[in-house]
Amino acid sequence: MDMIHIRAVSPPDRTDGIVECLADDPFVLNLIVHQGAARNPDGDTVACDVLAGAANDVLRGLRDLETDVRGSLVIEPVDTAFAGRASEGAAGRLRALPSAPVWDQVEARIRSEGRYAPSFYLYLVIAGLIGSVGIVTNSQILIVAAMVVGPEYGAIVAVALGVDRGDRGMVRRGLSALCAGFLLTILVTFLFSLLIRGFGFQSEAFDAGLRPVSNLINTPNFFSVAVATLAGIVGIVSLTEARTSALLGVFISVTTIPAASDISVSVAFTSWPEAGGSLIQLLVNIAVLILVGTAALRCQRALWRRVDRKRRAAGLTGTRTP
Repeated sequence: MDMIHIRAVSPPDRTDGIVECLADDPFVLNLIVHQGAARNPDGDTVACDVLAGAANDVLRGLRDLETDVRGSLVIEPVDTAFAGRASEGAAGRLRALPSAPVWDQVEARIRSEGRYAPSFYLYLVIAGLIGSVGIVTNSQILIVAAMVVGPEYGAIVAVALGVDRGDRGMVRRGLSALCAGFLLTILVTFLFSLLIRGFGFQSEAFDAGLRPVSNLINTPNFFSVAVATLAGIVGIVSLTEARTSALLGVFISVTTIPAASDISVSVAFTSWPEAGGSLIQLLVNIAVLILVGTAALRCQRALWRRVDRKRRAAGLTGTRTP
């Protein structure tokens, strides 16, 4: 049974309203109130467990009471819960909603990926260097490793959320991080590729023009767009449902880091058409991921709103029956 734990600190003059809001909701369980127990901010402590499918309504009600403004509001996942009769009955009333995303959690998860510490650029550069070695040695394993190391999808999905929410600041920060990060990656990887060429470390097959890995990367086509589209859909769904295994598959299937690496390698080895193809591949993948991510977020919101409306129309609201 999916459930979240909510901890709130409430100003004393708002506690009665918060408790009434929570106590009247049949999907809120284990409600606990401690008056005057909180410090920094000072106030009353209110804690409860909420079935995940009803969490969006509960959190919206708490925010309407300015709990997150005048006090504090913390959401924690519940890994294991032994269901009692009350929770089993409430879960039955939710019908299709138990698996509904908790949008505050989803957005917090995406926003956390939209913080561009120095490590973001370090990982991006290291991924590019690993990718360049995979290209000059025709090693598909190293290309996959570079895809896994690269952190760029977090910035891409943060831009998608910014577009969806109309947050220009988030969009600007994400695009700036992507531009600066990839430019730095291409520059450092280019210098590394010059070193490889100068010392003749590239494989004999690569020197002879047999470059299956590079050719796959620098030849954008219909399949490039199709894979980026599918990966973008899976990426957003996996983020909303916190499925890390599916998200790892997205990292491995998107040709962004390999394209940046191939630009550097191709320029270092004066393979200009290949460099141009890799640049197009990189831009197409980023653009498609942002567009598909934005559309997937909006479609999921619309879908779950429709499910919620059907629940309300059937009389399955969050009002406790006597």
